[in-house]
Amino acid sequence: MVNRRVRKKANVNLRFNILTVLIYLIGIIFIAKLFSLQIVHGAEYREQSNTRLTRDSTLEASRGAILDRTGTELVTSNMTFSLEMYKSKVDTNTLNAAILNMIQVLEKYGCSYADTFPIRMDPFSFTIGEEALAKWKKSNNLDENISAEQAFYRFKDKYDIGNANIQEVRKIIAIRYLISQKGYSSTRAVTISEDIPREAVAEFSESSEKFAGINVVVKPVREYTSENLASHILGYAGTISSEEYESRKNYYSPNDMIGKTGIEYVFEEYLKGKNGTKQIDMAVDGTTTAEYIAQEAVAGSDVVLTIDANLQKTAENALAANIEKIATGGFGKAYDAKAGACVVMNVNSGEVLAMASYPDYNPSDFIGGISTEAWNNYTNNVAKPLVNKAMQNSYSPGSTFKMITAIAGLESGVINLKTKINDTGVYTKYRDYQPRCWHYTDYRTGHGWVDVSGAIEKSCNYFFYETGDRMGIDKLVEVARYFGLGKKTRIELQGETTGVLASRESKAKMHPDDPNWNPGNTLNASIGQGDNEFSPLQMARYISMLANGGKRIPVSIVDTIRNADGSEVSREEINQFVNKKLGLEEDNTQDIAMNQEYLNAVLEGMKSVTSDSGGTAYVRFKDFNISVGGKTGSAEAPNNKVHAWFVGFAPFENPEIAIVVMVENGGHGNYTAEVVRDIMAEYFGMNTQNVTEDMGAVPYIEIMR
Repeated sequence: MVNRRVRKKANVNLRFNILTVLIYLIGIIFIAKLFSLQIVHGAEYREQSNTRLTRDSTLEASRGAILDRTGTELVTSNMTFSLEMYKSKVDTNTLNAAILNMIQVLEKYGCSYADTFPIRMDPFSFTIGEEALAKWKKSNNLDENISAEQAFYRFKDKYDIGNANIQEVRKIIAIRYLISQKGYSSTRAVTISEDIPREAVAEFSESSEKFAGINVVVKPVREYTSENLASHILGYAGTISSEEYESRKNYYSPNDMIGKTGIEYVFEEYLKGKNGTKQIDMAVDGTTTAEYIAQEAVAGSDVVLTIDANLQKTAENALAANIEKIATGGFGKAYDAKAGACVVMNVNSGEVLAMASYPDYNPSDFIGGISTEAWNNYTNNVAKPLVNKAMQNSYSPGSTFKMITAIAGLESGVINLKTKINDTGVYTKYRDYQPRCWHYTDYRTGHGWVDVSGAIEKSCNYFFYETGDRMGIDKLVEVARYFGLGKKTRIELQGETTGVLASRESKAKMHPDDPNWNPGNTLNASIGQGDNEFSPLQMARYISMLANGGKRIPVSIVDTIRNADGSEVSREEINQFVNKKLGLEEDNTQDIAMNQEYLNAVLEGMKSVTSDSGGTAYVRFKDFNISVGGKTGSAEAPNNKVHAWFVGFAPFENPEIAIVVMVENGGHGNYTAEVVRDIMAEYFGMNTQNVTEDMGAVPYIEIMR
């Protein structure tokens, strides 16, 4: 037993001794290695560490494209080269020489570069206003009375610029001033020039020792391929503002592009993509020694729209030509028409096939920041070219509303398909308000006995006064809301107007001095006047629902979203994203069982508008090869203006599209029917030469409401 204990103790002591020896040997090796690093090779390694800097450079993701329904690219991104500059450990003379070398290469290839220094030469002068100049002098510790020339030489001395000629001094100051204002560092670059040619890139790369701290990066640049086409739909993207950046620091850099309006704004999160990272090894003198990709960039998703580019172009051209014709007296009398809108919609799906707003703008003007001159031209234009009038503005619908009154009257039972009302010209039921039918105003007689279809064909105000008075405002409001009037369509674009549906509630809110609803308010509302105001987009949904048999439809201008890996985003995800982005509430409108006989009677009246000689748009469609249902509207507006409307659908027998046109102060709805005719000719592939022939001026006696 004793021997066993002795042997066990000996084994333990042996293991301990071996472990001690191992620790001792490791310690000797460590000390030797440390001695080698710090003493033997210390100077060599310190020199290497002092001459090598590793920087991360962002690989910008290509922004997703925006396409029409056929795959035509309306917006895309082209990859271009940009020149940026990091802070490097070089002396002032070397830095100034490198800047001058860089500028000479840029100018050699016609490249512009950033220049915010507010002093110009020949002669010396300040380029900013007095208030801004005072702040600038104070922020740069300059005497308030210092001249431009004196300030210039102060900066020359500050940046220790030698005996270069005066023009070269100004160029060096511009870059030195820029990098001081932007706060560049060894890890944060300042962009000097964008969209530089490959020849310049090659020269920078081949002689990098001459350009301390510069780095060439590949950046995507937005391109709007068809200039102004669909500008109000597409929107524009621009450099992120300081306010936008503050709330997005985790995902954006200060120089990033971001969607500002339209599809570019709403679907920014899909279009942006995910940036990658490139690591750059630089010597302290700023020359690049190596670079490699640490993380690949992932391109943004493509957004596919429901619009057709060719139909969109036709709509825009036809609308612009029509407004010009109205303004120059092409219909016999000139009106001060400057703006308008048009919407083309699939009546069964609610897809927007074209949406035009006039005047428009060029999204390319905003790339890299819009010039002051261009911005002022847009914002000072009384026609408001930056506003999408098809969905952001609302207008009195006038007689184009009368189909709502007809359906509401039939559904409520106050009239039926056989009911005839005698239009005597002046509605005399109420002593304090006796409105007239337009026919009496123009010809001193009424329309006589008319039924519901005839009332729509002839646009008889008297018939709808009486119908509205019989049923009251509440039923009218119920039917109008079902057809989507006075509420957003929930289209995937920002800034959509709700419009106003004339009702007891709207009057109390809008007219607190006279909040009570009275019979005269009902009469006005029944013919689309009063407080009624709707967007052309809302009107397009309403006409589409009439044409499709009264079926409610979801309005959309986005077909799908395609990710970089080829997958598609589900419709449910798109809807949820848009609702959250735009703050849209769910639409809880209850369905109404529409009596098809009533609806058909209304549609027959719309067909008579274009096909019968007494119809208010017959002169525009009498030789047209497609049967069309339509309605004109001439809506009274503030300042004695009359907005001109035409709403229509085709083919009448099996409707496919609905079209709504509105021209601000366009005079008469009849005039705008030409736009609808031209768009339908394009959609149905007709011979446009026959259908777009200028019909010239039409005698006023033929123009009806």
